Amino acid sequence: MTDTRAAADAVARALADALALIIPVECAGCGAADVALCGRCRRELVPRPRDWRTPGGVAVHAGLTLDGVAARAMRVLKGEGRTGIARVFAPALRAAASALDPPRDALFAPIPTSADAYRRRGYRVPDLVAARAGLPVRRLLRIRRSAADQRGLGREARRDNVAGSLRADGVAGARVVIVDDVVTTGATLDEAARAVRAAGGVVAGAVVVAATPRRDAATPRRDAADGAARTGLRQGDEGPVTWRIRA
Repeated sequence: MTDTRAAADAVARALADALALIIPVECAGCGAADVALCGRCRRELVPRPRDWRTPGGVAVHAGLTLDGVAARAMRVLKGEGRTGIARVFAPALRAAASALDPPRDALFAPIPTSADAYRRRGYRVPDLVAARAGLPVRRLLRIRRSAADQRGLGREARRDNVAGSLRADGVAGARVVIVDDVVTTGATLDEAARAVRAAGGVVAGAVVVAATPRRDAATPRRDAADGAARTGLRQGDEGPVTWRIRA
C-alpha cells in the first residue's frame, strides 16, 4: 500500500510539472515559478507530529506547525482554489492520526465548513485533506447556528463565539475522532467534542494538519504581531498554546 501511494504521488507530481508548462503555476510555499511545490518547500512539510490538550481536555495531535512554508501553502489551499495542495498536506494528517492511534472502530468526523466558505471555495478543506490522507471521514458534525469569523479573536472570545454552534448526528455509542485543518486555541474542537458527547458519542481525540505556533505568555505583543505576519495570520490567531513535540 505504501509503495502504491508513493508511486501515485510521484505520478501526480510529474503530471503537475507537465501541466505547469501549459498553465503557469508557482510554488505554494515560496513562489518559485513553474512548480506547484518545489523540492525545498516539500522538505519543509515533512511531518513532525506534536500533541496537546485543549482547554476542554481533548487530546489533539498535529502533523505540522503552521509557520513559514506550511502557513503559506495552507493559505494557497484555502484561499486560491488550488486543491492539489491538499495532497501535500496528506502525510501530515496521516502522521497525526498515527500518533493519536485511535480505536479501530473510531469514526472520523471533520469540522463542518460554513456555507459562506463553501460557496467561496467550492470544497471543504478538512474533508479534502482527509480524503487525500486516506482517512474514512463521515460528515457527522453539522452547523447548528452560524458563528462569526474567528480571526482576530482571543481565546475566550473564540470559545464564546462557537459555543452551541455545532450538533452531531449518528454518533450515539460511537468513538469519534474530530478532524480539522488547523487548530489555534482549541475552541472549535472543544465545541465539536461537546456536540459529540451531547449526542451520546465518546470523543477519542482530534487530529489536525497543523497547529499555530506556541506563544509564551511573556512574549511582547510586538513579537506576537511579527509572528502573525510570518504565518500570514491576523494578530490573535496564533493562540497561547504549548505543544509537545513527539520523538
